[in-house]
This record gives sequence, C-alpha cells and structure tokens, in this order.
Amino acid sequence: MRTAIDPLTPSTVPADLVFDDVRIERGGRVILDHLSFRLPHGSITAVLGPSGAGKSTLLHAITGELVPSHGHLSALGVALAYRRRDLLALRRRIGVLLQGNGLLSDLTVAENIALPLRMHTRLSDALILRLVQLKLNAVGLVSALDLYPRELSGGMARRVAFARALALDPPLMLYDEPLTGLDPIAIGVIVSLIAGLNKILNMTSVIITHHVQQSLSIADRVLVLANGGLAFDGTPAMLYASTDPLLLQFLRGEPDGPIAFDASRNPLAVAA
Repeated sequence: MRTAIDPLTPSTVPADLVFDDVRIERGGRVILDHLSFRLPHGSITAVLGPSGAGKSTLLHAITGELVPSHGHLSALGVALAYRRRDLLALRRRIGVLLQGNGLLSDLTVAENIALPLRMHTRLSDALILRLVQLKLNAVGLVSALDLYPRELSGGMARRVAFARALALDPPLMLYDEPLTGLDPIAIGVIVSLIAGLNKILNMTSVIITHHVQQSLSIADRVLVLANGGLAFDGTPAMLYASTDPLLLQFLRGEPDGPIAFDASRNPLAVAA
C-alpha cells in the first residue's frame, strides 16, 4: 500500500479527512481508485468533475455508506470502522446539506431543525427551541420559525436545510450540490454562508458541486475527479493556471475533448 504524500497538507498539520490509496467499487466495478489526500482542519475543499465522475460516490464513502475495497479512510481523526454503532457516532459529527434539502413537509421549520436534536440528545424543549433559534439566526431566517417548507422559496428552504445540518454543531460539513436550482442572489447567500460559518464555527467543509466559479471563490483547495480517479489536487490558483486539456475542457465548458461528447466513449459516464 502506498502512503499518502500531500504537499498541500504537511503531515504535521491536523487533517479532518484522510484518504490513503482508497479504491471504491460499486457492483464489482471500480468507480474511484488510488485516492490519496489530506484535508486540513478549517479548510474548504471544492470537489469538481463531470457528471458520473464519482463525486457522489466520494461523499458516500466519507459518510460510511460505501466501504472502500482497498486503502484506508479516516474522518475527524477516527479510522472508519463499519460497525453500526461506530458509524452512527461518526455521523452525528458530520453535517450533510442534501441537494434536495430533505425537509419534512408536515413539520414546521422549527420542527425540522429540532429533529436531529430530539433524536440525538436529551435536551429540554426550551433549550432545543433556543438552539433552533440560534441556528436560524445563523442563516438569517429567525422569522421563518413557524412556517412550513411549502411556504418557503427555494433559497429559504436551502438555508433551513443548512440550519438543520448545523443543529448538532458538526466539525465536518458535507455539501451535496448546495447551489443547484437557486437564483443568482440565493447562490450568493449560500456561498457567503458556507464561507462565513466555516470560519466562525471552526469547521471543515467539503463542497461537491458543478458550480465552478462560485465554489472556487471560497475554496482553499480543489479536487477534480475524472476517469476513475483524482485528475487534479491543488489550489484554485493552480487549477486556473493548469494547461491540462481535460481541466481546460471542464473549466471552459467545451462539449467535446478528453471527456467525449459521445457518451459511449466515456466508460464511467454512469458512475454517479
């Protein structure tokens, strides 16, 4: 097994997420291989790549839903052990903002945000309400406390889902396409919240996204997945300076190139 060598994150710097020569398979087919990187505490990392490159697969590996067939993976200083009790304990420390928000339509905004607090703590109703108010204040939506998801705009619903993901004060936040389906103003709000709360709450954030420019504006680091592995690992400035044809095609949005227009020439096009 290779040892992960990461010039961007020296081994002396605490890392909240470590992949060491990780291989991830689905249905007997290798989706991602030879993944080695270390993401330092407090950083914001954008994970980019064409559709089907394995971005969602990477997220599912971090949350323990997919077990690597090779290599080692650790999150928040704990090597992933795939026993149910260990996974539940880890997942309580990882916040996930889902692309579809995942709000329960028959619960109010306050009840949606309170749900993880009721499931994982024994706090009093009064304290839970106070925490819900604090989370809503963090995303600028205190006035939405008693509204239902159907009464929210798309941007407001995303912010409520953000507040719920923060309910248990997770040190690691995962964002699954947080900007999809939002108007430019709402995108700006979410981008600002991700950057601001990452700093204020001293978190580590991983953003899986197709929104290149917006995510790179706040990212410390960029991972680009393509062709079954890690096509790029570096800073946004390094990515923009790259002359790699695949990276240039992706950044420019060109319809054909190393990533072929004809889907039959892209064997990983259904790897999600």
